Formats: sequence, C-alpha cells, structure tokens
Amino acid sequence: MADLGEIVALVERTLGPAQGEPVRLTGGITNRNYRLRFGERECALRLTEPQTELLGIDRSAERAAADAAAALGLGPAVLVSGAGFMVTEYLDRAPIAAAALRRDPHPAAQALRRFHDSGAELRHRFWVPELLDGYAAIVGRRGHRLPADYRMATEVVGRIAAALPAEEPVPCHNDLLAANVLTPRGAAGPVMLVDWEYAGMGHRLFDLGNLAAGSEFDGPAQERLLEAYFGEPPGPGRRAALALMQIMSDAREAAWGVVQAVISTLEFDFTAYAGRHFLRLRGAAADPRFEEWLRDARA
Repeated sequence: MADLGEIVALVERTLGPAQGEPVRLTGGITNRNYRLRFGERECALRLTEPQTELLGIDRSAERAAADAAAALGLGPAVLVSGAGFMVTEYLDRAPIAAAALRRDPHPAAQALRRFHDSGAELRHRFWVPELLDGYAAIVGRRGHRLPADYRMATEVVGRIAAALPAEEPVPCHNDLLAANVLTPRGAAGPVMLVDWEYAGMGHRLFDLGNLAAGSEFDGPAQERLLEAYFGEPPGPGRRAALALMQIMSDAREAAWGVVQAVISTLEFDFTAYAGRHFLRLRGAAADPRFEEWLRDARA
C-alpha cells in the first residue's frame, strides 16, 4: 500500500499545504481512508490496497463514474487522484442506517435511476458471471483450492444470467452497502453515493438487488424500492428479477471474500465473510420459489 506521508506530500503540490495530522476514518475492508485539510479545503484521502485490479476494479472507470456522479450532485467531487490514492471533497454526512433505508428507499432509488439514465460511458464491464470466472482463475493461479460452495454459486449465477442477460448495460455502482449511501446530518437534502470502485457498465437491476441484499430488505421494502425506482407498482416479473439479483449479489460477495482471503494484506476474516454469503446463497437457491422467479423474470 502507498505510503501516507509520500501521498500527502504529492497532493500538497496540487491542493496546498496539509493542515494538521490525517485522521483515520473507520469503515471499509478494502482500503485505508483519512480525513485531512489541504489549504482551506476539507478532504477525504483514500489509499488503495495493492492488487485491487484482481478484484475487478478499474480505476479509470471509477474516476469516470465518480466525476459523473459529482456532476449530477450525487457524489463528492474528485479533487486529485493517482496511482494508489484518490482525494475527494469531504462530506459532513453520515452513512444511512440499513433500517432507515428499508423504511424509505426512495432517495437512494431515485439517485440510482438518475445515474443509470445519465448516459455516462464507463470503459469497463461489470457482470457477475464473468467476475466469478476471473476470481476462480486467480485463486487457482495462487495455488489455492476453491471452497465446495463455489461451483454451486457459479451454477446458480449462470441460471440467473440466462434469465436476466445484460443486454442493455447502463453505468452502475455495483457496491451498494448502506455505508456507501450518505445522508445529511440533521437537515434535509439528497443522498450521496460514494465509493465507486466497482463501477462499470452492467445490469441496472443488479444495483437494486445489491442494495436490497446488503440492507436485508424484506418483502414490503422490496416493493417500495421497485416502485420508487420504476415509478409504478411492480409486477411479478420485476419482483422476480429483484429476488434473483439479490441472490446474484450474495454470490458476488461470497466469491469476493474467497479471492480477498488469498490476496489481501488487511487483517479481516474474509473466509468467514465468504461463508456467511455462501450460506445465504444456498438458502435462497433452495427456496421453492426459485424456479418460479426464473420463469417470471424470463417473461
């Protein structure tokens, strides 16, 4: 990982002298994040882990997505970026609580719809079946064995992709944990979406499924999410598509945990993380409604 002092000195050339010491920000299991002031500007500085390109991250696509989001008023402005780091304006906002997101997904849904329909062109493709194949190859090249559940996850994802092909890709976020949805502190205002590392051209419904899976939306919350995004009550096809994309989201998270356990230098139990998502994936794939969801999604 890049040296913090060296990066601060490099950023000072563009943004002015650093004021005070960097303050480590909590959250996140891929990078190190800090709050600090350059000149008169409050900033957030992210240092990236080495080898993150192995996770399916394209830094040029991330920068393009972050710039597009900022232009739409949906994200912080990127001030400077380079090899191993990115500096954005600091947002005095708090991550939304998952419970609050379940109660009222409308602001997040509308933000996503605006980004999906923005026409931004990201020179990177994000599609979970391809991602799982790539992760498996990395694990094999490193001399590790895939867990038994990996094949099951690949087969389930393949069936979902056949029912919901990515025929009309749009710019997507692809990492919609509640921690990446920020709300103003004590005042009304739009949500902001942050952490565009996995941005790419993908399936708009994966973003919705990823959001719903990450914050454990129940049936009524899923209905509210779909209606907020599409502007009308959902029919069986959209309900089925959301259910399937939540399963695909768990497959992605499980596979991500498997490859991170092999390549990451962070102190985090990625194997346990993968295991939790494999468990949830197995349960969802065994749901008696799974075949019905596939039929309805195709229709």
